[in-house]
Amino acid sequence: MPDSPQLTAEAFVAELRTHGTPVDLERSRRHFRTSNDFLGVRMGQIFALGKKYADMPPAEIDKLLDSSIHEVRVGAVSIMGKQAVKKRTTAERRKELFELYLRRIDRIDTWDLVDVSGHQVIGGYLIDQPRDLLYRLAESPNWWERRVAIYSTLWFMRAGQVDDTFALAEILIDDPHDLINKVVGGCLRGAGDTDRGRLLDILDRYAATMPRVTLRFAIEHLPEETRQHYLGLKRHGSTP
Repeated sequence: MPDSPQLTAEAFVAELRTHGTPVDLERSRRHFRTSNDFLGVRMGQIFALGKKYADMPPAEIDKLLDSSIHEVRVGAVSIMGKQAVKKRTTAERRKELFELYLRRIDRIDTWDLVDVSGHQVIGGYLIDQPRDLLYRLAESPNWWERRVAIYSTLWFMRAGQVDDTFALAEILIDDPHDLINKVVGGCLRGAGDTDRGRLLDILDRYAATMPRVTLRFAIEHLPEETRQHYLGLKRHGSTP
């Protein structure tokens, strides 16, 4: 068997760099809406390394979050997510990861950084905890914190718990940022698979005024006739 890696930030970055390829920096920055630097490492390779380093101590993960290189920070949140869901991870370590995520949330400021593990680290920890935090994040002036709030509920949905998804979606239903609009619509769609009636209630009240992208994502799993009904409300700006 190969030797286990040294679970340090330095070792992770050194190995990550071996997978770098030439990159169109401006194109990458536009895609991820960031001023970060890029190594040109594919996401699959980052996630594979994240699995290899999944037992990295939080203090070393913290060092990765300091990086100006986008893929390094993707690696950090990937490691956090994989570690958070491992069966042998202790409750104490899950809490430590949760607290690290929140303390360094300013470094988790692109849509992909949130989506890699926000549901695992934040949602996973809160599955049996009070969830007031998510409602505070939903009121944040920072769009990525609002995205963490709603995206974290994916973990609850997998357990059949949709109350917070619907409640947070209603808070964020008219959010001015398109990266919130998309995830709100997607979460409404997923929650609606569990409770169709509550989804329809929200659509009845907000279809005419919610952002179009939110509406389109939210109605995706509905029958065609029902989708056309709500799209018609949007076109005419009216409610039932």
